[in-house]
Amino acid sequence: MQQASFHLSLPCHNISETQSFYVDVLGAAIGRSTTQWLDIDLFGNQITFTVAGPFSFQFKSYKFEEAILPSFHFGVLVSAAQWNMLLERVRVESLELPVNTSFLQDKPGTHRSFFVEDPNGYMVEFKHFHNPEEVFSSDT
Repeated sequence: MQQASFHLSLPCHNISETQSFYVDVLGAAIGRSTTQWLDIDLFGNQITFTVAGPFSFQFKSYKFEEAILPSFHFGVLVSAAQWNMLLERVRVESLELPVNTSFLQDKPGTHRSFFVEDPNGYMVEFKHFHNPEEVFSSDT
């Protein structure tokens, strides 16, 4: 079985300051990024920072490609078989899937994602990268 990597998405005030801290101070690697979001490779785990203004739970979402995604979420990167099994389990339970789509189609980092809300109101994302070596690819 593939070892799962952790994915965490957090709001931030400033992309360049955030990048400087994680890359220059902690020695982490940078992955894909834009002026609005940044992927950090922290010991093989993916942390995505999105510009969302001052820290506040009032900023519930952001736009990535054509999907509206929850700003506050965490998730795990899984194999295709695990992703399909988890999706089927969620569907059997008739849980709402606010997002179930592919991202970065035909680009490095192409992946399938679905989100589901836990009983505490936390959004949990499950991602499957078509090519696991592209999790931190910087070509977008």
